[in-house]
Amino acid sequence: MNVERFLIVIVASLYWVEGREITKILTVKGGDWGSWGEIKYCPEGSFADGYKMQIEPPQGFGDDTSLNRVSLSCRDAETLEETGNVTPYSDTRSFGSWGSETSCHKGQFLTSFALQVEKPQGAGDDTAANFVKFTCRNKTEGEPSVLYQQPGAGYWGSFGEWSEACPHGSAICGLQQMIEPFHGLWTDDTELNNLKFYCCQ
Repeated sequence: MNVERFLIVIVASLYWVEGREITKILTVKGGDWGSWGEIKYCPEGSFADGYKMQIEPPQGFGDDTSLNRVSLSCRDAETLEETGNVTPYSDTRSFGSWGSETSCHKGQFLTSFALQVEKPQGAGDDTAANFVKFTCRNKTEGEPSVLYQQPGAGYWGSFGEWSEACPHGSAICGLQQMIEPFHGLWTDDTELNNLKFYCCQ
């Protein structure tokens, strides 16, 4: 099976599993540790129009992990009613507290993202992902605007390139997180290392 056919099979599988038509998978360069978890989607007909982050503040002489989880808020594209949240790994141990939700202007949805990542620190304390920001846009037209929670950046690292954007007529509808599992006390944990977002028609 060649690469092109393999990718078609993957997209078809996502469509049949979740009942959503995937138009693009958004990726960026993230951290180096952990494994990809399950993909979580907004309900059918709904798209992500906001997000919140779970962040651990600096621990002084303790182990820092910084950004540890991301949750999407979903809204129906037709009625504009809220349809719940998408939060992978919601039942697993994690450090830090959830911040407030930040949302696009009503009628707009998330369409691309950028991730702030601290590069590997060698013998130092690694944190990997530190912050995420998005662009908002009307699903079918208009120019994107940047959406981020205050203060706009995390504690360590720098933002990489923006991901590609969802094609017009689609927006972010699903989320997958790359998590390094907890290793125990007195070890160097990073938790969230990378993110993938799924665009739906």
